[in-house]
Amino acid sequence: MEALSHINDEGKASMVNVGHKPIQKRTAKAKGFIKLEEATVELITQNEMKKGDVITVAELAGIQAAKQTPYLIPLCHNLLLSKIEVKCHLRDNGVEVFTMVQCQGQTGVEMEALTAASVALLTIYDMCKAVDKNMVLEAVQLIEKTKEN
Repeated sequence: MEALSHINDEGKASMVNVGHKPIQKRTAKAKGFIKLEEATVELITQNEMKKGDVITVAELAGIQAAKQTPYLIPLCHNLLLSKIEVKCHLRDNGVEVFTMVQCQGQTGVEMEALTAASVALLTIYDMCKAVDKNMVLEAVQLIEKTKEN
């Protein structure tokens, strides 16, 4: 088993030094799902939710969250993100969220992609909680992580 990268010689949490790494194009993709009642999906489809356009607000919240990741996750590096995409797709039983984050940097952007997906899902939850008491957030996961010279 490999040693944890965020633990120093004294066993304390520590931010990893990435200063020696080359600057590369870094991309990460994540996804997640929120299970909703059929009636809730219909309200979102018809844009009849009292709080407004659920899909647009969730996508914007995900973008905003990706940019705020180093302020939410203590040991994340502050990265200059070059692209963030958050796409929400209505399904019969909920909403599937896909995110993609890119930067030119010395460390990956998987935490930003996962944060974007998580906050987009939480935004959907917040906007629908008055009408759906059975929502379940499921399977937030990293689906791809790449780096290129």
